[in-house]
Amino acid sequence: MSEFNPADPFAFFSQMMKPGSNPFMPPLSEEEIDRKIVECRTVEQWLSLQVGMLQMTIKTLEMQKAGLAAFKQGLDPKSSENS
Repeated sequence: MSEFNPADPFAFFSQMMKPGSNPFMPPLSEEEIDRKIVECRTVEQWLSLQVGMLQMTIKTLEMQKAGLAAFKQGLDPKSSENS
């Protein structure tokens, strides 16, 4: 299989439709399957890292919100007693 070319989005499909090839199951060698497994694991690790960063960002924003609320309460304790 050829590498993905963003300038030609239909290259993958045109290669699959070549005479003698099965359009529903592109031919894969053991090396190609191993390469795809490694690529998928790399993407999985990257996505896991991104999820961790997103969770950390959410927790940081929640802490900032709680800090702001505490700061506002310290400035005007009467307004928080009336709420």
